[in-house]
Amino acid sequence: MELKDEIRINAPRQRVYAALNDPEILRQAIPGCESLQKNSDTEFEAVVTSKVGPLTARLKGSVQLSDLDPPAGYTLSGEGKGGPAGFAKVRAQVALAEEGATTLLRYDVKADVGGKLGQLGGPIIDRTARKLAGEFFQQFESLVSAPGGEAQEAPAAAAPAAPAAGTTKLAWYFLAVAALALATWVLLT
Repeated sequence: MELKDEIRINAPRQRVYAALNDPEILRQAIPGCESLQKNSDTEFEAVVTSKVGPLTARLKGSVQLSDLDPPAGYTLSGEGKGGPAGFAKVRAQVALAEEGATTLLRYDVKADVGGKLGQLGGPIIDRTARKLAGEFFQQFESLVSAPGGEAQEAPAAAAPAAPAAGTTKLAWYFLAVAALALATWVLLT
């Protein structure tokens, strides 16, 4: 599976880059993220639970960042395993461009999904990826554009809001696949 897209984030590039590397902001933004641990400046581990079609997969994954070019971007490589549910491997190139007071985040993701997840087929996985991407970017932007750019605790009982205009066509699968593979935002915006 290959996904390419871009999203405009209402925050300066430096803040967006820092947030993409902040485990607390990512933990709050990644749908279904149970835990996210930063092992080093370039390695993260996560546990993410996600419903994909009829399957609920609990993936344990790791993500490595390479080709670091702060604050312009980096490459994310990750892998998640969910036992019988399957696995996901992802490689994403992330580029951040400053446009006035906003940041344009571009990503190009290549993902491989196998096991029962892979048997569901591309359309189901693609729909789920787009949904998770919309949720991720909406929450990420609300956290990054907050006063001072500091993470704020997400409301525990709030129902998920509808994706903002333009976000539904995104497929993070930058983090949605990273949600399936790291899943992880990761990192990055």
